[in-house]
Amino acid sequence: MKINKNYLIIALSLLTLAVLLVLLSTVGSVNLEFNEIISALIHDDNKLVTTIVYKMRLPRNILAALVGANLAVSGILLQSVMKNPLADPGITGVSSGASVAAIIILLLAPSYTKVLPTVAFIGGAIACLLVFVMAWKNGLKPGRIVLAGVAINTILGGVISFLSTMYSDRIQSAMLWLNGSLATKTWADVNMLFAYSIIGLIVSLLLIRSANVLQLGDEAATNLGFNVNLTRLVISGVAVFLAATSTSVVGVISFVGLIVPHISRMLMGSDHKYTIPFSMILGSIVLLVADTLGRTIGGAIEIPVGVIMSIVGGPFFLYLLRKRGNY
Repeated sequence: MKINKNYLIIALSLLTLAVLLVLLSTVGSVNLEFNEIISALIHDDNKLVTTIVYKMRLPRNILAALVGANLAVSGILLQSVMKNPLADPGITGVSSGASVAAIIILLLAPSYTKVLPTVAFIGGAIACLLVFVMAWKNGLKPGRIVLAGVAINTILGGVISFLSTMYSDRIQSAMLWLNGSLATKTWADVNMLFAYSIIGLIVSLLLIRSANVLQLGDEAATNLGFNVNLTRLVISGVAVFLAATSTSVVGVISFVGLIVPHISRMLMGSDHKYTIPFSMILGSIVLLVADTLGRTIGGAIEIPVGVIMSIVGGPFFLYLLRKRGNY
């Protein structure tokens, strides 16, 4: 019996993620032995270790995995809709739109943080729609999407700067969020994002056939009985939902939705039956490792994971842009 290579890669990556979730819980300002963690969690014989691992590192690692999966799948869905390998939640304005909506709540109505995911989704959807409208001219071209995204991101970045200046006395509480950070996150944050993530990721798996059909072109998709515009709208909605809800909890983290789908296609091909599940797992691994680097390489100073991803993702984006050639 011949084993499908792609299924084997997915299984190995899933095992890697499970191992990393445990192993990276040993790394931090206080390094722990693996047997200490197991003993503390099973026998509850070391309160300090239990507190560090169970209450601080484990929820943070799980949240990193959820956010990484959400952003990666959001990126690959946006790329399938736009037929543009350079699309991701950050470049298409989704993250910026969600950020503006969320920062308004954080600065002006902090008592309403429970509605952050909903408000962020609305903000991300509006920003994404604006990019679509600005980039549309006899169809969507990759170069126009990038330029429209840069324009929208610049405008929304100005709005955030304006709000930060006007409410400078309150901005300190939102600084970690603006930089995209998992610091101080708890089980409450995991619980807030978990339901949204499960819903969004399951729906994305149900859209695999639709995403594959879009690759055939509008005419072929129509001949197969698909309403192309409705399909694009639904897939875009799920992508915005995944990115915006993640942004509402941890802040702006760029380039996960750009790097991970590209690697997924390199390893798995173009079939979304493989690339979407693999992107979920790889996105979790990438953000988990990036967050661990952020909280360890600076010694006593923690570097937000959003900063780490920007340092890595910026050059990768330039590489892809150059590789794609002229538009």
